[in-house]
Amino acid sequence: MSTTNKDLLTRRANAVPHGVASSTPIFADRAENAELWDVEGRRYIDFGGGIAVLNVGHRHPKIMAAVKAQLERFTHTAFQVSPYESYIELAEKLNARAPFSGPAKTIFFSTGGEATENAVKIARAATGRNAVIAFCGGFHGRTLLASAMTGKVLPYKAPFGTLPGQVYHVPFPDSDVTVEDSLKMLHFLFAADIAPTQVAAIIIEPVQGEGGFRVAPTALLKELRRICDEHGIKLIADEVQSGFARTGKMFGIEHSGVEPDLVSVAKSLGGGLPISGVIGRADLMDSVPPGGLGGTYAGAPLACAAALAVLDVIEEDNLLDRANAMGDRLRARIEGWHKRTDLLPVSMPRGLGAMIAFDILESHGSTEQRAGAAGKLCTLACEKGLILLACGVKGATIRILTPLTASDALLDEGLDLIEQILSEAAKA
Repeated sequence: MSTTNKDLLTRRANAVPHGVASSTPIFADRAENAELWDVEGRRYIDFGGGIAVLNVGHRHPKIMAAVKAQLERFTHTAFQVSPYESYIELAEKLNARAPFSGPAKTIFFSTGGEATENAVKIARAATGRNAVIAFCGGFHGRTLLASAMTGKVLPYKAPFGTLPGQVYHVPFPDSDVTVEDSLKMLHFLFAADIAPTQVAAIIIEPVQGEGGFRVAPTALLKELRRICDEHGIKLIADEVQSGFARTGKMFGIEHSGVEPDLVSVAKSLGGGLPISGVIGRADLMDSVPPGGLGGTYAGAPLACAAALAVLDVIEEDNLLDRANAMGDRLRARIEGWHKRTDLLPVSMPRGLGAMIAFDILESHGSTEQRAGAAGKLCTLACEKGLILLACGVKGATIRILTPLTASDALLDEGLDLIEQILSEAAKA
């Protein structure tokens, strides 16, 4: 029976709640590296990467082979019942790559929200404290504690009533907020609402994902590290979106030289299979008694096999260097658009490595973002065969998350389509 996108949209509306949104009206049929074909056979260039999940591309042959080999052995036992070597091997490899000195340990889960929440659980167990400080514009997941830590009310908080307490937010530095402003608000928080001796953790994305690919300034991270050391607070780096070579380093925080205490990971770790985790200083990780952490599907065998292959691909294919080269290519192109007055006005690019974004602006020469404009451009991009994602606190930011395995030719083809859209939108 033939199926169309229109048919599936109708079935979706009748069967799936509105609460889960889809960025495009197309339904995937197959994919390869940085290309996807819908159920009607139309080809798309994938600049979304499944929301930063596909740094090694769709169906990388080494990941496919690793998963197939695991399928031939077993698919599930629950690590808490009958453990398996691949879980341990993956933990060992991540411990060796941890962005901090000293012994490390790693535990696995299934989703990014689980990773951020369990990082907080570990910090609370280690410190005996409850409070958590996060940043405005940050995104840490959609479960209740993760939603509380996320620094954006709509659509992540508003409908859900009372969220877990003792979660506080301070402004994240951007064009209107300096590092000094952020730190001043943090100290106001300590004076007015919560003593630092009651804070278990400060959680921050080295590069905000949903918040618009805003890079945490090194000066901010260094001062947070100092404050955490002074008051016994644990510093959590949320690397769910910025990790695994996307920024040109294994973890985004490595650009700053600042060492966190705990690191939450997910997305591209599994190469398309669901796996997440927390990498932490060994003494902190062992502060939770047996049975306090885990999950039925946490660190599933197929996902561990895929993740081991992902780490091999990152190393063997030199994806750290590839991310930097791709980032240079993206920046050069976006800088060119920024200078042109015949295109819709856009900002200069920002981000690290191949984690690059730009804003749609109100006018040339302005820095004011055009609220809501990014989503409209993404719709136009889809119509032209390009999967593109919006983000940012005002919905004015276009983010580029092309698989790092994409060729320069495919990257340029996608960028040509964005330029065409900017040109057409300017004329309209």
